Amino acid sequence: MIYFDNAATTFPKPDSVYESVMEAMKEYGANPGRSGHKMSLRANRGIFETRNLLAGFFNIKNPMNMVFTFNATESLNLGIKGILKAGDHVITTTMEHNSVLRPIKYLEKKGIENTIIQANSKGEIDPEDIKMAIRKNTKLIVTTHISNLTGTILPVKEIGKIAKDKKILYMVDAAQSAGVYDIDVDKMNISLLAFPGHKGLLGPLGTGGLYIREGLKIERIYQGGTGSASESLIQPDTMPDGYESGTLNSPGIVGLGAGIKYINNKGIENIRKHEEELTKYFLDGIKDIEGIKIYGPMDIKKRAAVVALNMKDIDSSEIAYILDEEYDIGVRSGLHCAPLAHKTIGTLDQGVVRFSFGIFNSKKEVDQAINALKEISKEV
Repeated sequence: MIYFDNAATTFPKPDSVYESVMEAMKEYGANPGRSGHKMSLRANRGIFETRNLLAGFFNIKNPMNMVFTFNATESLNLGIKGILKAGDHVITTTMEHNSVLRPIKYLEKKGIENTIIQANSKGEIDPEDIKMAIRKNTKLIVTTHISNLTGTILPVKEIGKIAKDKKILYMVDAAQSAGVYDIDVDKMNISLLAFPGHKGLLGPLGTGGLYIREGLKIERIYQGGTGSASESLIQPDTMPDGYESGTLNSPGIVGLGAGIKYINNKGIENIRKHEEELTKYFLDGIKDIEGIKIYGPMDIKKRAAVVALNMKDIDSSEIAYILDEEYDIGVRSGLHCAPLAHKTIGTLDQGVVRFSFGIFNSKKEVDQAINALKEISKEV
């Protein structure tokens, strides 16, 4: 199959990721941080190494402020629900994934107010709109870095400055940016950074993380065994133990570390350049196909390697089915867990066909997709 569903999860992973996971399972698959024997200590060292790699990757000064989770959704829930209390106000946007919107809507019943900033038809957000929405009780701003629907890049640095100037916390959902776009939590004034390990960071499924700014205390969702302060019935306050109850996914985390090493060796700027080139090539190849409508910015510097399109008035799932069955091309159709984003670009009923490119895709594969869309356009 030609795999163009990298926004859901990147595939394939580098060989080193598969090898690292297999080695961690077969050679030292013990419970990390619980026992004192060699296998357990080796597993724990693997987790510690990945924690340090992530700290360097995002310019996190203290690696202990990096909490491991199982995905970005868990990270977002931990951050959003851990910060907001009754009487607080949170600001977000219409371009968010349900992993942001559903926790925020859930918190309405807890007495927490929200404002959802409307994006334009290309999925772009004006930071001034966020500034104007700030109230006396605004506690948190939450935005995605890159839309999972249109690929639109949001101005996180500008939003972060607004948050810092107003002494408001800023949480960024880096599901579509981590591993491809530079993220510096200091320069971008990010208080909390949620990210998956299995997308741009090239790690296995079931991995993710949450950066929590030094000194920021958030409510813990889970309590349980941490392998530390076991004599106490109270959850420890130490970082990251207080947020990492239960056994961690050590093979997955070790594999995530291998993914980060691959990115560091390859160069994040080279990965980004490759994805930008493929995206521009694809956009140039399809923009004149009869019946094709492309959503999001056409400027390659304003969008990531995520392209949403429709063909005439045909349901997006039908086009995706044809691509899969007749051309062996894997894409994603439907609403992409982002209903307000679809409403924003006018595709709530039809959905879109989403192509998302990765480091292991080639121009030859993109050519096949362009030709497939040309053929389908003539037949439907």
